[in-house]
Amino acid sequence: MRIPLTAALIAMTALSACGGFRDSKINPLNWFGRSQPEAQANVATQAPVDQRPLVAQVLLVKVERSSTGAIVRATGLPPSQGWWDAELVALPIDENGVLTLEFHVFPPLTQTSVVNQPSREITAAYAISAFKLNSVTKVIVQGANNALSSGR
Repeated sequence: MRIPLTAALIAMTALSACGGFRDSKINPLNWFGRSQPEAQANVATQAPVDQRPLVAQVLLVKVERSSTGAIVRATGLPPSQGWWDAELVALPIDENGVLTLEFHVFPPLTQTSVVNQPSREITAAYAISAFKLNSVTKVIVQGANNALSSGR
């Protein structure tokens, strides 16, 4: 009876020390926060990276930990149905560790109508290697009318 009781007391003591892990920097869930509105970058001074237009509005940005680094997942809202081939195109990381991703999509080939918002939403993802992630402090996803960011 003493051995199970001793083992249970040791386990409870060890588990009570884990409470600080939730707020620590080694917890992968704390690496990036929720997305928030960001001022649009001035892309007029930079050469265009991609000829596809930017998505009209960025709705959601999530940065999720993966075994090889992180995955940035963004949801955008184009003006009508039929937009395709979405891609997050990375600009060079600036001196402050900000990685800007432009959300590019191809317009529809024919005239399309505007239906409800969920049917127009389009999602794209971008993988960041663990090596590159070491120098990133904030991720910004840029659309035509807005930008959202997620930072450490």
